[in-house]
Formats: sequence, C-alpha cells, structure tokens
Amino acid sequence: MTVAGTLPPTRVLVLGASGYVGSHLVPRLAASGHAVRAAGRRLDALRARLGPGVECVAADALDPASLGPALEGIEIAYYLVHSMGAGGDFPRLDRQAAENFRDAAARAGVRRIVYLGGLQPRDEDASAHLASRAETGDLLRQGPVPVTELRAGIIIGPGSAAFEVIRDLVFHLPVMVTPRWVRSRSQPIALDDVLEYLMRLPALPEAAGGVYDAGGPEVLTYEELMRRFAAQVGRRPWIVPVPVLTPRLSSYWLDLVTAVPVNVARALIEGLGHDVLADDAALRALVPRPLMDCDAAIAAALAAERDGTETPMPAEESSAEAPAAQSRRWTEGSWLYRQGRADFAYYAKHMHGEAEAAAPADAVWREVAGIGGDNGYYFLDALWSLRGRLDRWVGGRGIERRPHDPDRLAVGDRFDFWRVVALEPGQRLTLLAEMKMPGSAALAFEVQPLGPRRTRVTVTASFHPAGAPGLLYWHALLPAHALIFPGLARAIASRAELATMRRAG
Repeated sequence: MTVAGTLPPTRVLVLGASGYVGSHLVPRLAASGHAVRAAGRRLDALRARLGPGVECVAADALDPASLGPALEGIEIAYYLVHSMGAGGDFPRLDRQAAENFRDAAARAGVRRIVYLGGLQPRDEDASAHLASRAETGDLLRQGPVPVTELRAGIIIGPGSAAFEVIRDLVFHLPVMVTPRWVRSRSQPIALDDVLEYLMRLPALPEAAGGVYDAGGPEVLTYEELMRRFAAQVGRRPWIVPVPVLTPRLSSYWLDLVTAVPVNVARALIEGLGHDVLADDAALRALVPRPLMDCDAAIAAALAAERDGTETPMPAEESSAEAPAAQSRRWTEGSWLYRQGRADFAYYAKHMHGEAEAAAPADAVWREVAGIGGDNGYYFLDALWSLRGRLDRWVGGRGIERRPHDPDRLAVGDRFDFWRVVALEPGQRLTLLAEMKMPGSAALAFEVQPLGPRRTRVTVTASFHPAGAPGLLYWHALLPAHALIFPGLARAIASRAELATMRRAG
C-alpha cells in the first residue's frame, strides 16, 4: 500500500485563495517550496489577507477569460470555490463556474485538480447546498484533467462558519433556545488535518480520480460541540432544543446573534439538517496520520488566534486575568490583531471609502499617519469629538487631543481611543478601537501609488459585533458611517494635494 508522500516543488494555483481554507492553504504550500499563485475575484482582498511574497492574480470562475492567465504554467490546481448565495440561482452559478474551470484547466495542460467538497448525508436527500457541492465534483470529473475530491463537514478552526457560530452563541447567549438540528450528528475535523490531506493527496498517483471523505475521530452533535467549546473558555451555557424553528427561521435568528451572514448561516444549517458522517476508511489508509480529537482541535484553533498575532496583548490587560477570561478576550477580539490587516475577519462587517489624490504617496501617507490627536479627523471632526465624549461618559478613554509625531508612529502607540496594531510605513496603518462598544472594531488605511503624482487612499472600518446589541449598534450607525468613511478618504486626499502645492510653491 502506498504511503502518503510529499509533493515535489510544483507550480500550484489556489482558486478561492482569499477564503477560509484557501488563505490557510496558500502559506503552507509556499512554505513547502511550491511556486504558489493565489487567485480570487478581489485582488485587494487577496493581497490584504495573504501579504507580500505570494503571487496574487484576479480570477473569477464565472469569467472564462480570467481563468486562462491564472492557469498558465500551472501543474496542480486547487478549486476551493462554492457559492454561498441565499438566492435560488446558486446551483446554476456553481455549475457554470465548475464547467468554466474544468475546460480552462484542460486547455492550460493542468496535471491534477484538487477540489474541496462537502460530506453527503447517507440514504437521505442532501440540502441544496450540499447537493450543489457534489454536482461540482461530478462536473469537474467530466473533463480530461484527473480530479481528486476531498469531502469534509464541519471544520474546526478560527474563521470557519461553524466555529464562528459556536463562538458567538457561547459567548453571547447564556441560555440558548435552539432548533432540533443541534442534535444532528457529525464528525468535526481540525483545520490542520484538512490542510494536511489537501497537501498530501496530489502527491499520490492513485488518488487521481478519487473521492475521499474526511472526518475527525469523534462523532458529535452540534450541541456537544458547543459544550466542548464552552468548557475550554470557561462558560456553561444552558441549551434548550425546540421543534418550532425551521432552517429558514434559524438562519435569521443566527444573523441576529452572530456575525455570520444570513446566507452563510442558512447554508450551514441546511447542511446540519441530517446526520452527516464520513466513510473515511479509504482516506485513512491512503494518508495515515493521527487526527486531532475535538478538544485538541478547539484548543489548536484558540491557540492559533493567540499565536498568530503580530502584537501581543498588553500585560496590563492579560496578566491579572484567569485563563478562561484571557481566552474569552482573545476569542472575541484577536481577529483584529491577527495578521495586522484590515481584511482579516472572515465574518466581520465592513465599510469602505476611497479617493484618489493628485499628490505623491509620501504626502498622502503623512496625512494618514498624522490623523487624530490634536490634528483631528479631517472630516466631520465634531462627530468624532462627540463620540469621544460619549466614550468618556461610559468609562472609556475618549479623545485626548494630544500631539503625536507621524514620523515616529510605531506598533503599540496609543492616541485618542486607538491603538496601532499594524504598520507598514508608507503603505498601511491599522488601528484597533479601544472605545466602549458592543463588539470589536478596527480602522485601516491603505496608500497605493498610481503614478509619480497620483495616489489612491482607502479607508476600511471593520466591526465584529458582540451578539444582537452589536448588530443593532452597527446598523444604527450605518447612515453615519456611509458618510464619514468615504468623506474621510476624500479629506485625506485633499489635504495631501494642498500640502503638495504648498511645498511646490
């Protein structure tokens, strides 16, 4: 019997690289010596999530013209694309995307396609989303390029939909009135185990054309999974299943109390409507490896959030806390620190604003680095002052209006109600909000040169709501945010242009 080997250095494409699994797979492939090309619909999101050192290209499986350049010279292509749309048209879109990619891979001479699909229920009708994932694998296999399909169910890791739902429910609802699907059985698997399977299967000639179920070593209900997570973070939720919540109602309910969007929640719940168990004997024989149990997988996910940060938690906030309190603080807020980038939250709310300045990048950067303190916030500063007063009234730091030197800005610096958590001088600045609010927030700035005297500045506000109060807070402020952040980007551009003209005169 062949034992899982190691794929020699290969030119690899990961389509869907900005997604949950893809953004973890790309660094592993690169660290193993492969020439990795990361592809996704939004080039800015790819670069933000993956950072420098990875070749990023824009490609959309629904746009055949974009696939040819992305697949050029590629030997192994990972297909990690699946529609999570709530509309009824997603099966057609998934079908079209799979056919486009299958045909483009054949034209490009790709040697192997690796597809991550979903476990299918036994002897029962699959949900529309699970059925679409199975059909995607079937369509990919209709082409001449050999396909290896790995099917996984619940993946335990920071950023997975199931894990994010568990986190929000456990932290925000001490009493949960839950639908019957919390009693459905599954085999949750650690993210690390899924990534190892994806890494090793392409090295095996006998895996070409195979479909493999991947499951963890334990069979658990979703309720048991929540209790396991709760035990590790020091919580004891009271879970009461009731028969009256349909999958549709459940998805709207989850949208109210978690940060996971309703379309993702609905796909998740529909998949949990049945027992979904893995027949993984073939995979374990082909790729023998010890698998993490549920407790170890949860612990690894929490540790990845802590250890994956660029900025350690300040001593005054962590040293006196009990382990459970530290764990809660990390799991609720560490997504803001992780990687130090604005697009680091898989299920956060975002508001963007951008503008172009007729000024060099260094002039724009100086305005970005000098924001706040005695310089103010350039646009609707009175509203920022009001927010600072409100923060002080509820026990926060508020706005201090003291000077800070933009030339000496460093990670860890604090001004007003912000802390600098990531800094690439001249390019990116990420601020973590330390104001009192029902959730965690960050404000990120990106400066992109377009020419000698043309620069784009992008402002991104990100918010991870803490349950229903956080969601109400976010939606209540949407009209103001829709005005403030685009206006702030324009104000930064205008100030940079004025400063450039003054220097030239």
